[in-house]
Amino acid sequence: MTSGQQAKETPRPGGSPAAEVTMRAIVQEAYGSADVLRMAQIPKPKIAEDEVLVRVHAAGLDRGTWHVTTGLPYALRLAYGIRVPKNPVPGLDLAGTVTAVGAAVTRFTAGDQVFGVGKGSFAEYATARESQLARKPANISFEQASVVPVSGCTALQALRAAGRVTPGQKVLILGASGGVGSYAVQLAKAAGAVVTGVCSAAKVDLVRSLGADQVIDYSKQDFADGTEHYDLIVDIAGNPTLSRLRRALTPTGTAVITGGEEGGSWTGSMDRQFRALALSPFIRQRLTMVIGAEGSADLEHLAGLLEKGTLVPAIDRIYPLERVPDAMRYFDAGKARGKIAITI
Repeated sequence: MTSGQQAKETPRPGGSPAAEVTMRAIVQEAYGSADVLRMAQIPKPKIAEDEVLVRVHAAGLDRGTWHVTTGLPYALRLAYGIRVPKNPVPGLDLAGTVTAVGAAVTRFTAGDQVFGVGKGSFAEYATARESQLARKPANISFEQASVVPVSGCTALQALRAAGRVTPGQKVLILGASGGVGSYAVQLAKAAGAVVTGVCSAAKVDLVRSLGADQVIDYSKQDFADGTEHYDLIVDIAGNPTLSRLRRALTPTGTAVITGGEEGGSWTGSMDRQFRALALSPFIRQRLTMVIGAEGSADLEHLAGLLEKGTLVPAIDRIYPLERVPDAMRYFDAGKARGKIAITI
């Protein structure tokens, strides 16, 4: 089998011949708001040698998908398409059943239940690289598994690889009620840290339920007012200035920036992250950044925590595939408490 050829797959029960070659999917033919998203019947994707075809049972909505839908910041279009998206089907997070495997795939076979990152997961079928999948834990639903990959891996990398979290450290999570933040709180607690989460008043109860030792309502208290200093700050939202982050750190503390939606239309929050990297060599504090990357090793680590119940996905709402535009509007309004799942 050569790259681009489709392997033999297990047919869907009751599927008609037409259903075997086409699928329902959400598509976008331009960048923009949720209004550019629509349901369509399109050809099923074909797999390369290192890919599998997944029958998607659930997909997650993450910030990266929002960026690709809107085409913002503009620099992102260099990778995803200058005028229109190269891939018309949005969606990254997925959980489902393998129906076909490429010739070079060794870790999965048809029938395996998996979760991870695919190409165009807002559809009945999506392709995914073998290296970006793991087996779904049996004790969690497809909906729960689907909202873990992008946000969970980003949180794990921010804390473990970039933040180098250790037991007993005081850790501050900015944006603790969001997708990445809801995992960061739980992962920091699992690492033995003393965790403070920052969020809005409406989401304080959620962050407490995730295990945070303390919760700051940002409308009432400034985390950088000097009353507390933290060994590690994971900045996922809020866009504080670097000087405010430094005021809240211990003299040799670390700040990891992995979010923020403000900034210019061309580079967005990346400008602040690059300034942090440029400043870090000249000060005692450590300022760094992380851009999440999803690989099987991290996904398998998260799967182990999910199996033990150490990590529990916080799902706010579940939408059917045809209501993806509504899900995107809800996400864009900043109302989500944790994650949003799409059932297919």
